[in-house]
Amino acid sequence: MTAVTDEVLSFDEAMEKYDPVLGFEVHVELSTQTKMFSAAPNAFGDQPNTNVSPVDLGLPGVLPVVNKAAVEYSIKIGLALGCKIAPSCTFARKNYFYPDTPKNFQTSQYEDPIAYDGAVDIELEDGTVFTVEIERAHMEEDAGKLTHMGGATGRIHGAEFSLVDYNRAGVPLVEIVTRPIVGAGARAPELARAYVATIREIVKNLGVSDARMERGHVRCDANVSLMPKGSTKFGTRSETKNVNSLRAVERAVRFEIQRHAAVLDSGQAVVQETRHWHEDTRSTTAGRPKSDADDYRYFPEPDLVPVVTTPEWIEELRAQLPEPPAERRRRLKDAWGYSDAEFRDVANAGVMDAIEETIAAGATPAVARKWWMGEVSRRAKEAEVDPAELGVTPETIVELNSLIEAGKINDKLARKVLEYVLAGEGTPSQVVDKHGMAVVSDDGALLEAIDAALAAQPDVAEKIRGGKVQAAGAIVGGVMKATRGQADAGRVRELIFERLGVEG
Repeated sequence: MTAVTDEVLSFDEAMEKYDPVLGFEVHVELSTQTKMFSAAPNAFGDQPNTNVSPVDLGLPGVLPVVNKAAVEYSIKIGLALGCKIAPSCTFARKNYFYPDTPKNFQTSQYEDPIAYDGAVDIELEDGTVFTVEIERAHMEEDAGKLTHMGGATGRIHGAEFSLVDYNRAGVPLVEIVTRPIVGAGARAPELARAYVATIREIVKNLGVSDARMERGHVRCDANVSLMPKGSTKFGTRSETKNVNSLRAVERAVRFEIQRHAAVLDSGQAVVQETRHWHEDTRSTTAGRPKSDADDYRYFPEPDLVPVVTTPEWIEELRAQLPEPPAERRRRLKDAWGYSDAEFRDVANAGVMDAIEETIAAGATPAVARKWWMGEVSRRAKEAEVDPAELGVTPETIVELNSLIEAGKINDKLARKVLEYVLAGEGTPSQVVDKHGMAVVSDDGALLEAIDAALAAQPDVAEKIRGGKVQAAGAIVGGVMKATRGQADAGRVRELIFERLGVEG
C-alpha cells in the first residue's frame, strides 16, 4: 500500500506515540581554486557552461587528476570532526543517469572514505549537549545544475524544458554522513538545525568552504524514521534532499515526523523514498524511490590511483587547524563581555560571525549585538531568512553607528536609513544626504517647532511649569512629528525647559 502523504499528525501526538530516528548527509562544497578532477575554475555565479573542461563533460579519452588541495581540505574536515584518517583510500564510480552528470556516473568514495569514525558535540539552545557520531566523511564531485523552465513549481514535473549548467559539475565535495541518531525525542527538529549549523561553523572556521547555504555550499539530506514507543527496531526512512537553510532543515524534520506518524497511524507503510522540501507550504512531496547502495553498482575507479596519506602529512595539517568552535565561543564570550544568556542568544540567532566581523570593523561589542540581535534580526524574521543572509554588512553597521555618535541621525532615523541601504540606495551616508535625513540640531528651527507645540497644548505647558516635568514628553512628541522624527530629542527637552523657565 502507498503511504498517505497529504495528512499529518500533530507534533505532540506524534511524540506521544513514536521515537524519531535521524540521520544526516551534509554535502560541503570546498572552496578550492579548481575542480576535484580537472583544472577548470571553481567559481560561483559565472556565466553558465564557462567553467568546464573535457574532464567535467566526460568526453572520450580524458583522464581525471586528483586535486591535492581538495584532499587536504577533506583531511582537515575529518580531523575537526574527530575522525580517523585513512592511510590509503580509493575512489569509486557511482553509476546513475542524470542529465547534470554527463559521464553517467559520479566519482565518489564507497568502501574506502578518507575519514571515518568521528563524533561531534552539538549544543542546543538551553545548553544541552548531544554527541552525534560521524560514520564517514568522503570525497566526491558535485553534479551540474538543472533549471526547469515553465510550470508552476520550478521542478521537472510540469516543466516545458530544462536548462543544464555544467559549471558546478566536478566541484569538490565532502559528504559527511552520521550514524543513526536516537534519543532526541521532541527535540529532534531543534537538533537537526543545530547539527547543520555546527557543521557549517566548523567548515567555515577551517577556511575550506565559503559555507553559504543560500548558494548551495552546504546542503543537507535529512533522513527521518519513527519507532513506536518501546521499540528498538528502526522504521523505514525518508530522505528529504538538498535542504539549504537552517530554518528549512528544522521545519523539514518536524514535518516528516508528523507525516510518518500519520502514515503509521493509518495502518499503512512508510515508503522508502526521497522527498522534496517546499518552503512556501512548509511541507515535503515525494521524489523517487530511495536507492540502496547496490542499485548504484559501485566499482573501483580505474583511472585514479589510491590516495595515500602519511602520519607526517596528517600532523602537518592538524597543526594548521584553527581553534575548535567550542573554544572559540568561550573566548569570544569572555572578550565581548556578554552574559551567558546574551551569548547563547547570539549563537542561536546565527549572528556570531557577523558580530565578530562587525567588531573587527570598528564597532563595540554592545553596538554590534544591539544591531544584529535587534533591527537586523527583526528584518530577517520578516523576510524569513537568516540574519546573515539579509545583506547587511559589518561596514554598514559601523557607519550607521558613527552617524548616530556624530549626532547626524538618531536611532529611529538609523533604522529608516538601513531600510534604504537594503533597497540598494547606497551607503548610510549617501542615504542620509539623498533623503535629507540628518537630525535637526539648529536651535532656531527647534524653538520654532517647540513654540508651535506649546501653543497647541497650553495645558501641558502649565503642567510642566507646575513641576510635572514628565509631561514634556507630549511636547517632544509634537516636535518630533513636526520635524519628521529628525529632531534631537535630548536637545528638544532641554530647550522646552529653558523656554518655560523650569529645571529639567
